[in-house]
Amino acid sequence: MDFRQWILDTVSEFGYAGIFLLVTVENVFPPIPSELILTFGGFMTTQTSLSVPGVVASATLGSMCGAALLYGVGRLADASRVRGLAQRWGPVLRLNPADVDRAYRWFHRHGTWAVFLCRMVPVLRSLISVPAGSARMRLAWFLVLTALGSLIWNATLVSLGAFLGSSWEVVGGYLDAYAHVVYALLALALAVLLLRAGRVRL
Repeated sequence: MDFRQWILDTVSEFGYAGIFLLVTVENVFPPIPSELILTFGGFMTTQTSLSVPGVVASATLGSMCGAALLYGVGRLADASRVRGLAQRWGPVLRLNPADVDRAYRWFHRHGTWAVFLCRMVPVLRSLISVPAGSARMRLAWFLVLTALGSLIWNATLVSLGAFLGSSWEVVGGYLDAYAHVVYALLALALAVLLLRAGRVRL
């Protein structure tokens, strides 16, 4: 059985509990694609007794649990150690040191609100929890912002899956394009900030 089929079977067999478990793991282990879990969960609301609010709630609780685990990693490890883990296990985790550096930059530039914003940015949505932990961000506020950002992301994908029905898989292609746009905008924003910083020094 392939990895993708295992995800679909878990959602089909265990319903809300399966979605909660998969999203928890997805937040810690990025190779599990949230768009697959959430859009399929949305589709299942049209075929089973699962409801959109129930799927969204299960996914959001899973997001919070997974984010809390990575927050704990940040409390125990500094940026260089996390970067080293990405360097060593990058091919397995689909991460690289640049992703880790980007998450830390976002957090230091935008402060605690980066936790909310990054919950809707591919890759960074998981990694942003680590610098939040490293910075000793207040856990209650971290969980509130994580819940709000995750709720928007989860509700959007689950609703799309329910709306598209049997065509739910097309969402993955759009999200790939979305990820490229987000990264391009991040690169542009960084270039503008560096240019402004250079002018200030001059």
